[in-house]
Amino acid sequence: MTDRISPLVKEAWTGPGRRDGSIEQLKPEEDGLHIDLLKKGMYEWWYFDAHLESGHTVVVFFWAANPNPGAAGKSGVEIVVLRPDGRRAQVFVPCAKSAFQASRDKADIKVGDNRLTVTQSPGGLPVYEVHVKEKGLACHLTYRAEVNGWKPGKGISHFGNMGYFAWVVPFARASVEGTITDGDQTLPVRGVGYHDHNWLDFAFPRIIDYWMWGRVYSPRYTVSFAFIQCNKKMDGHAVKVLMLAEGREVVLSTGEFDFIKTDFQYDPKAKHSYPRNLAIRVPNELEVKLSVRKVLESQDMLENFSLPLRLAAKHLLRLRPGYFRLQSGFEIGVTRQGKTSKETGTALHEIVLFRSAE
Repeated sequence: MTDRISPLVKEAWTGPGRRDGSIEQLKPEEDGLHIDLLKKGMYEWWYFDAHLESGHTVVVFFWAANPNPGAAGKSGVEIVVLRPDGRRAQVFVPCAKSAFQASRDKADIKVGDNRLTVTQSPGGLPVYEVHVKEKGLACHLTYRAEVNGWKPGKGISHFGNMGYFAWVVPFARASVEGTITDGDQTLPVRGVGYHDHNWLDFAFPRIIDYWMWGRVYSPRYTVSFAFIQCNKKMDGHAVKVLMLAEGREVVLSTGEFDFIKTDFQYDPKAKHSYPRNLAIRVPNELEVKLSVRKVLESQDMLENFSLPLRLAAKHLLRLRPGYFRLQSGFEIGVTRQGKTSKETGTALHEIVLFRSAE
């Protein structure tokens, strides 16, 4: 299937084509605050996750302005703990704009007693500290980046007169260690983590039907990818971004890849179908196959809305928001300088839907 490309969408690639011929290093200020906190309709957040050897997954958001319905525009912090048995705990604590303190020079945020800090040594990779403690959930985690920071092209795309969306990845892979607290239990943990940073000036459902994104970690390679399907307002344009790193170095940054979704299966909890198999192909450079082994999390996101918002989303906007966190087996093949190497393992990836992905 050929992707739809709309002249309304101006992607960020430096070229040639929908890829980067040269890969720019991220600057510390690119992980700093960008928006005007007092201006409505602007959103920004710092996202961290950690997949831990204990079987837990921890997700942390620092929200300069939350884009989600019901919390739209609110600053605050959020922590999600997915337990090994599949049970989920989530806390979002909003705060006044004046209480959200963030630097524009680097990732340095303070919200009450919650902190995000970064240490950067010359020539080295950054080390981030994430400390969040709210309503019985807490984490104090140190992320030591293992891959250079990356952004697709200039890191910001424009969608006609609807607005812009910016996305940078200060690290696609990091070692993680520290502690998590779940109720009255505090555990020492270690694992692998990820961090990205987003800012935009429109509400996602206005132009996006769904997006799929994930990371693949093999002993030698790191892949981060996203497929964002725009709606009719953007002529059905498909935004695709992908990075491949070998060791520390990002060696491929592109939107020119095949993204094939097959074997859809309906999930009654999310009220959506998801593809059990994904294939990503950059001819003569990269091939990744993902096969779902387990649905770690599925949600009908309307259940998180207030009744008025739920009715408006369902009947007026015709939205059916759903979410999946999936665990898949992967096969990766990388071809460089005429030689192909293959590795296998287990990956986590996610789907957010406002409308069907079939």
